[in-house]
Amino acid sequence: MMPLRALYCFLLLGAVAVLCRENKGHVSVVLLGATGDLAKKYLWQGLFHLYLNEVDSGYSFSFHGAALTPPEKAETLLFNALKSLSCPADINPDRCALVKDQFLKLTRYRQLKTAENFTALHQDILTSLAEEGLHEAGRLFYLSVPPFAYAGIAQNINGSCRPPPGAWLRVVLEKPFGHDYDSAEKLANVMQTFFQEEEIYRVDHYLGKQTVEQILPFRRRHQKHLDPIWNRHHVERVEIVMKETVDAKGRTSFYEEYGVIRDVIQNHLTEVLTYVAMEVPRNLSNSDDVLRAKLELLASLQPPEHNSAVIGQYQNYLPQVREEMEKKQNYFTNTQTFAGVLIYIDNARWEGVPFLLVSGKDLDERTSYVRVVFKDNAFCVQKESKEDPVKSSCQPKQIIFHIGNGALNFPAILVTRSLFKPSLPLSQWKEASEVSNISFFGQPISEYYVQRPSQERDAYTVLISNIYRGRKSSFITTKNLLASWRFWTRLLETLDNQTPRIYPGGAETGSLLDFVIEQKVLRYVTNEDVEVIGMNQKTNTFASAQSIFLGNTMVSNWAEPLIQKLAQDIQTAAEEAIQSRGTFHLALSGGSSPIALFQRLSKHHYGFPWKYTHLWLVDERCVPFTDTDSNFGNLERHLLRHVRVPYVNIHPMPVDRNQRLCAEENKGTEEYAQEISSLVSNSSFDLVLLGLGSDGHTASIFPGSKDGITGDKLVVFSESPLKPINRMSLTLPLINKAQKVAVLVLGKGKHDIITLISRAKSNPEKWPIFGVKPTGQLVWYVDYDAMFR
Repeated sequence: MMPLRALYCFLLLGAVAVLCRENKGHVSVVLLGATGDLAKKYLWQGLFHLYLNEVDSGYSFSFHGAALTPPEKAETLLFNALKSLSCPADINPDRCALVKDQFLKLTRYRQLKTAENFTALHQDILTSLAEEGLHEAGRLFYLSVPPFAYAGIAQNINGSCRPPPGAWLRVVLEKPFGHDYDSAEKLANVMQTFFQEEEIYRVDHYLGKQTVEQILPFRRRHQKHLDPIWNRHHVERVEIVMKETVDAKGRTSFYEEYGVIRDVIQNHLTEVLTYVAMEVPRNLSNSDDVLRAKLELLASLQPPEHNSAVIGQYQNYLPQVREEMEKKQNYFTNTQTFAGVLIYIDNARWEGVPFLLVSGKDLDERTSYVRVVFKDNAFCVQKESKEDPVKSSCQPKQIIFHIGNGALNFPAILVTRSLFKPSLPLSQWKEASEVSNISFFGQPISEYYVQRPSQERDAYTVLISNIYRGRKSSFITTKNLLASWRFWTRLLETLDNQTPRIYPGGAETGSLLDFVIEQKVLRYVTNEDVEVIGMNQKTNTFASAQSIFLGNTMVSNWAEPLIQKLAQDIQTAAEEAIQSRGTFHLALSGGSSPIALFQRLSKHHYGFPWKYTHLWLVDERCVPFTDTDSNFGNLERHLLRHVRVPYVNIHPMPVDRNQRLCAEENKGTEEYAQEISSLVSNSSFDLVLLGLGSDGHTASIFPGSKDGITGDKLVVFSESPLKPINRMSLTLPLINKAQKVAVLVLGKGKHDIITLISRAKSNPEKWPIFGVKPTGQLVWYVDYDAMFR
């Protein structure tokens, strides 16, 4: 059998024998968190590519996947993840198979839970190297674990698992690196207790993106063209943008602690900003020079003011938080899921040039880029030549570092042809000749020079290679980290106490998040408050304001006088219906908002014609009537006990039949629909009272409901995203037959949704309230707290 050392020295790669070389040393790689999502998606792939590239370098390797889980449970998870490893497209398949097989043989699982486990790992490495006659070149510990675990692991590595003198140690940390300046400084101090600065590698995976990695070399390579224009005299603005279509579902606990600025802008986009704006060192291969230039740039950032940012939160974020974190219905959060931040740099090159850092979740597209827009004060009298239109000095001028996704869907550097023709390393970049005829930032793609990587590489593959080679310039030093947090912390403390603008998400957001720069501050283009027509905000507490909301009448006031007005309007509608038809059919929605109305009707409207009034329910929860969640139970406690309504005129929804709740086979919905058809003329209620949920639902018709928004059914079962889940509800087609519909909206908790729907495009499937379009009159009753908070 061939000994292990011989395998290190002699590999059959395809049909070519690579002869044994003198071993330069052994590298042990330890990945902690080896079975986590990041490891499975990116880190093992990056480590495999490292081995693939270094297999014939003269160094030998061993890989240790580590976690807290006992081996009998974790080994299967680990090797299932390793099965999916793949080679770049330009690697010979036979070579790939051989190297992958060798990589698997060199990989072992280790449980690293106690100090003794780390000591055992250290001894095993030393013993194995002694047996093979190898000397140790270095150890790489990749900590793909939460930051709270760093201190204990660091202590164990330093105390019992350091390599012997002469071998290097590199400890890799994943973000977040703190929540603010104080926490980042505390975490940094802990790490510096155990490691030297040169041993710490803080990963920002954006610095491994191929386009980002090329920004400084691009600026150096094209210095002749850029030096005259890369400054405040010629640059109009710089946009650094990362947009995502995904939301925070499944990560709300993390987002509640960090939000979009801490998650993306303080690190990824700020690091990119330094590459764009810093002075380019003469020697880019000198990490100290690059890091020093970054630190100088961070020190020159002007402290941001509270109005340097606009913030937003997508509509479904709050329901997701309540569900995933099991929060109560009265829980609210100011967490930002969108932010645009305006930054100015206080130096001679960039004075007065706005840098816009923008990121958000649940937006209309997934894309990330840096866009440098140049000023253009030329006026061209002569029309462009058909033969050579792109040389016109009037063509827009911009340079775009397209990081990924979006319209191009690949990394690229684009330079408008009216500037200069870029020249990039031919071994790494090539002209993107296959680009289709698309428009890119207002210009046909044909008006750009477009360069793309010859071979696309994952960011973690790039960074792991840089860690192995000790290239510190691609990582965050302690000084750079604290300088960044020093800049961001004051703004974050202010923004954490501000209410973000609620936006629908996706394409529905429209122009709701558009902002402008005015007097060196940012503001949204559209107004903050609810968009209503004819609103008189000087109204006193005794007279309700009349206005138009979503094309319908809106009555607004403080909560108590608003309820008084609604109660009077209901009594008026009752008296008119009874005079005309002899009966009054009133359908009442559940929830907390109508309780104040019930109490008002029971205590102050002694002349209400209860004898001729039929009371129906708009919706009901599938619970017994005695349950505190029962809508009928609330109606009975707060109204029916105090007024004389004939028993036969009370129509609870039959959710509890045959001792079973909301069973389809009991046909409760059909029974209630038949009862309505037989007693209510044309199934047209005289008045329906609805509420508005914070997610845009009404009755018990929730976003995404399959039944109840359209169709010919009068009553349906529905499902709520919150407990109790099962409901019975009138459908929107039945509600829309009503003579009058009143929508009651009370409290600060409804401000976000009332603001949102005042601007959003009508979409009943996303916001069922938009489906309320009665043949009769629709009136909104909205209190001032919901309108203006």
